[in-house]
Amino acid sequence: MRQLLVINPNTSVSVSALLQQHVQAAAGSHVAVHTTTARFGAPYIACEASYAVAAHAALDAWAHALAQPHAQPDAVLIGCFGDPGLMALRESCPVPVTGLAEASFIEAARHGRFAIVTGGERWGPMLQRLAQALGHSHGLAGIHTVAPTGAQLAADPEAARALLAQACRDVVRQMGVQAVILGGAGLAGMAAAVQPQVPVPVIDSVVAGASWALRAHPVPPERKAAGFDVGWVGVSGEMAALGRVSVC
Repeated sequence: MRQLLVINPNTSVSVSALLQQHVQAAAGSHVAVHTTTARFGAPYIACEASYAVAAHAALDAWAHALAQPHAQPDAVLIGCFGDPGLMALRESCPVPVTGLAEASFIEAARHGRFAIVTGGERWGPMLQRLAQALGHSHGLAGIHTVAPTGAQLAADPEAARALLAQACRDVVRQMGVQAVILGGAGLAGMAAAVQPQVPVPVIDSVVAGASWALRAHPVPPERKAAGFDVGWVGVSGEMAALGRVSVC
């Protein structure tokens, strides 16, 4: 059975439960999904500072998960639409790694130009920067952020569905896109609810992440064993132990 590690880089256990539920449902019974939660940081990532801390928290959560007795993962998914720590984790990990945003960009680009709808206004420039770094800026027509954060949207699903459906219709009309990404771990499952009201495919970022994990990955990671290329001072014991692993 394939093993998928999902890392929630914020400290909200309710988000972790949502990720576990929706990723496992999308992955099916032939994949064992294990979701781990950041041990420090913000309950919800909504600004540059919380994003920076979340990158460290994602690495720490990964190191902690590897130290547990359960089976080692065949792939790793960062369960945040913003993918904090993606490049660092990919550099350190011997198995394929992606995040909700990168997986969504790949999925949406199959349809043509796409837009993003997500919660929290500060995410706009952060996601634009990520799309450029990942080589998807040419396909991204624009980003529409609604005022509530993802956490606030998840807390009131009925109001969220109406708000998000309208936002999706707006970006289709204004930007002429062929797909819309509904981004955010807290919005898992909402894409299916708003899809009947939107004339183009609405991509659920959590489902896109799970789908990526099920596909073959033609370019294998360069590293043969988990580890960091530096020794650490003042980090968790699990991270420090991986820092002493010889790089293969």
